[in-house]
Amino acid sequence: MSFLFPLFAVLIWSVNAIVSKLSAGAIDPAAISFYRWLLALLALTPFVLPAVWRNRRQVMQVWWKLLVLGLLGMVLYQCLTYYAAHSVSALFMGILNALIPLLTVLLSLFILRLAPTQGILLGTLLSFAGLLWLVSQGEPAQLLAHGLGKGELMMFAASTSYALYGVLTRRWAIDLPGWQSLYMQIFFGVLLLIPNFLRAPDVSLTTQNIPLVLFAGIPASIIAPFLWIQGVLRMGASTASIFMNLVPIFTAAIAVLFLHEELHGYHFIGGGVTLLGVMVAQRLRQPLFKQRAEKVAKNDPTA
Repeated sequence: MSFLFPLFAVLIWSVNAIVSKLSAGAIDPAAISFYRWLLALLALTPFVLPAVWRNRRQVMQVWWKLLVLGLLGMVLYQCLTYYAAHSVSALFMGILNALIPLLTVLLSLFILRLAPTQGILLGTLLSFAGLLWLVSQGEPAQLLAHGLGKGELMMFAASTSYALYGVLTRRWAIDLPGWQSLYMQIFFGVLLLIPNFLRAPDVSLTTQNIPLVLFAGIPASIIAPFLWIQGVLRMGASTASIFMNLVPIFTAAIAVLFLHEELHGYHFIGGGVTLLGVMVAQRLRQPLFKQRAEKVAKNDPTA
């Protein structure tokens, strides 16, 4: 039954993509970003703050790393996603989110000095071709003529930001319990979101947008991470990460059923090829350059 933990985490995150799309017409992106993380911070405070206070010396030693992680994971990723939702479909958002594992691997080549594999090369080419087909709606020549739209660029930047968040989390290996680290990241995220929140033209909460804030703030920000962590502990990170490939499938099904978005041929072709690229990058691990792989293994016995 261990598979239920990452499965339900992925399902919650898929629903959250729909919530992000619904928020486009109900609340300012700056407002939902701020309210979401403020709510998560308040909900966690009674349980986590006492432990954070006891470990305050450790927190002060790594505060700037926690701030950077909060900027990438809680500010840039979420804000860009909410702004992108004004011009891209939930289907597209789900597919771009599924690209995060591949982007994480690509960034790891430079930041963590990982040896490139045949899967990374082939997966990158496949995913790029799939995204090209998806974004151009099956007409790549038209995309070359007109370029990417603002929403597509924002969504790609959001996915890249979260991938960098994951890589830096692994590189820094902050010596704090997981929930304390997350709590401080959220704390810094809330602080960084205040200026944009104060500049927003309308930050009012209504009966229409309060449910969206509640879902984003509790299930998507607290329950899903908890389920994911439990899944990783029980199944291992590599096995649990495979469940992320279900995000575009779940998101597509929910978007069609509840948002009445239409599935077209280019969604199946572009999304399918993109997802295939991510899976190839994850599963095909034969080194691209044998000598470099051996060198990395010698320098790092755990590689």
